[in-house]
Parts: sequence; C-alpha cells; structure tokens
Amino acid sequence: MENLREEKIKFLEEVANQLRRDVIEMLAESGTGHPAGALGMAEIFSAFYFHILKHNPKKPDWPERDRLVLSNGHTCPILYAAMSRAGYFPIEELKTFRKINSRLQGHPSRKALPGIETSSGPLGEGLSQAIGMALCARTSNLRSKYRTYCIMSDAEQNCGNIWEAAMFAGNKRLSNLTAIIDRNNIQSDGTTEEIMPLEPLKEKYESFNWEVLEIDGHNVESFIDAVSEAQAIYEKPTIIIARTIAGKGVDFMEADYKWHGTAPTKEQAKEALKELKKEKSSII
Repeated sequence: MENLREEKIKFLEEVANQLRRDVIEMLAESGTGHPAGALGMAEIFSAFYFHILKHNPKKPDWPERDRLVLSNGHTCPILYAAMSRAGYFPIEELKTFRKINSRLQGHPSRKALPGIETSSGPLGEGLSQAIGMALCARTSNLRSKYRTYCIMSDAEQNCGNIWEAAMFAGNKRLSNLTAIIDRNNIQSDGTTEEIMPLEPLKEKYESFNWEVLEIDGHNVESFIDAVSEAQAIYEKPTIIIARTIAGKGVDFMEADYKWHGTAPTKEQAKEALKELKKEKSSII
C-alpha cells in the first residue's frame, strides 16, 4: 500500500464528501433506502476504493483482486456510490437505485453487478462468506496473495452465526482476513446498548483469538494505518472496530436511529446537500 501524503488524505476526504452527496441524491430519487449507516461509512469506502484495495474496475473478476464483502447489505448506497466513482459503472446509473430492473437494488446482488462479491440481505452471513474466500486464498494451489475484507454493522453482532464464524477464523488463524465493524451504536429500533448490549466488544473478539484495533472511523489516515497494521499480523485475523456517527455530515440525521431506514424527502435532501458542500476533485 502506498504511503499517505497530505494531499492524498485531503483527496480521500473530498471523495468521502462526494459519496455522501451521492447517497443523499440516490435515496431522495428512489424514496426508499437506508441513509444513516451509508453516510457513516463514507471515509471507509473512500479509503478502500481509492487507496487500499487491489482491484481493477475494468476487470472486476481479476483473480488476484482483493475481496470486499459487505455483510450489512442495506448500507449498499455507499458501496454503489464508491464503485461508480471508481469506474465500475456510469455515475448516472446511481439514479436507478431500487427501481425495477435496476442493477442497483436495495441489497447487493452478485449476479446483477460485476464487482459485487456476495449477495447480501440477511444479516450475519458476510463474515462466514469472507472466511471462505480467505481460506480459499490460503489453500489454493496458486497460494493467492489477495486479502479479504468484511464490513459488518454493530447490531449485526447480535446474530449467532457471527460468533460461530469468529470462532472458526480465530481457530484457523486467518491472517489474510480483516473485518471491520461499523460501530455507530444504532439499529432500526434504538441504540445497540438498549436493545442488546455489545460491550465489551473488544474483549469478546480477543477471546476468539482475533487482533482487535479500535479507531475513529471518520479519520481516513487512522483507518488506513489500521489496515496496514492488520496486513503485518501473521498469526491471527484482525478486526477493526471503527467508531462512527450514523448519518455523519447531515446534522438532522446524525446519531438518530430513526434514520436507519428512512429515506429523505426531496426537501430534506436539499437541506442535507447544503451541508455537504461539494469539494472539487480532478479525479472524480
């Protein structure tokens, strides 16, 4: 992974801002979708698609590409925005989000859109899928060098199959696997700690033989540093607990669980876009 310079950090922050604008415009156009988690992960997806991932938008099935699994599939607006800006498909196609016959449905479909690694909808499945990819890379005759990343929500940790997968990955010492938890502390009906407390989350994963890193999920440099640290760990899988603010960048959405699955109206979208002032970039 290339070293970060001040101008690259600034660029990635600009990309994150643009991705947030894309998310708002997509959801306002469709009238449906999940804004809170998508907005909160803008820096993470900016870092992945414009700095971290080994990938080729022109050859989405390139065997040596890194694999990115989005387990919390309802946050796919941020995935679609990042993919379009990276060159996987025309930016104009974002306007078809959740429309009939669109490739951009409310949960990603692997068969519909090149560059999508897994079809996701039911929560809790992504980590197991990512483990399969990581195990395949290790055991294939080619000894593939690709890395596998899995993004999960924090409320998704309520699913029992997450912990079966975590136990398996720790036992197999899958050091080529890095998972990220979007720790925004909300879910559809309230806060995570009110509904099903997760803490002490760090210690739980450590007990399953994972390396655990905790960061500010809106700090691009901190996230990239954490991914680099994970790449240097050879004896166990790594999980990055990224503390984020749901609805980040839009004042009336921030940290409000009611925006988990509620799309903004046209007027609300205008207000949100005023806050997300467009930054200029020579690349996107």
